Amino acid sequence: QVQLVESGGGLVQTGGSLRLFCAASGRTFSNYGMGWFRQAPGKEREFVAAISWRGVTTRYTDSVKGRFTISRDNAKNTVYLQMNSLKPEDTAIYYCAAKSWGLGQETAAAYDSWGQGTQVTVSS
Repeated sequence: QVQLVESGGGLVQTGGSLRLFCAASGRTFSNYGMGWFRQAPGKEREFVAAISWRGVTTRYTDSVKGRFTISRDNAKNTVYLQMNSLKPEDTAIYYCAAKSWGLGQETAAAYDSWGQGTQVTVSS
């Protein structure tokens, strides 16, 4: 399995931006499709965005389309989530996940490895 470490979370005001980072180690990063999920207090973990192992396909949940962008840099073994126009409802712990040869799956059960998460808090 690949090991994942998220960073970049924090406290931001409504309308602000954050960039999340997920650093991977332990396996060939370029062979993994990557996903971002989030979990708010009292709610189930939900899909946010995903990118295929080739980086050709990206997918987003409807609530973040046009505001969030997922990207990857295989040379740095890192996947990013650029979050703009943040809203209080984006407040959650954000998790990075990896799936070997992943094509951008939106289901958490499809992923093999998970990071420990990074907290994002958007104040109103």
